[in-house]
Amino acid sequence: MAERDPRPSTTKTSPRPRSPRPAEAARHACEQLASLIVHEPEGVSGVARHEDGWLVSVDVLEVARIPDTTSLLATYEVRIDGRGELQEYRRVRRYRRGAADDC
Repeated sequence: MAERDPRPSTTKTSPRPRSPRPAEAARHACEQLASLIVHEPEGVSGVARHEDGWLVSVDVLEVARIPDTTSLLATYEVRIDGRGELQEYRRVRRYRRGAADDC
C-alpha cells in the first residue's frame, strides 16, 4: 500500500493573506505613522473597520510643555489596508493634554 504525500498540492491557489486583527492594525498604524512624522505616538484612541482595512485614531505628543497638562497633543486618523499597509493619514484634532472634550 502506497503512502500519501503529506505535502500540499501545488495546483491549489495560495490562501488570501488574513486581514490584521484590531490590535495588529493599531500597532501597524502607529509604527507607520511614526516613520512619516517627527513625533512618537502616545496611544490609540480608536480602531474601526473601514472598507477593506482599518481606520485607526492615533494620539501623538506634538509639543511637550511643563507642566505636562499644558502639552499639545494631536489625534491622527490613519487608514490601513487589509494587509496592514498605510494608505493615508491626516491630523483631525489638536488639543491640550489637560483639556476636556467638548460635550
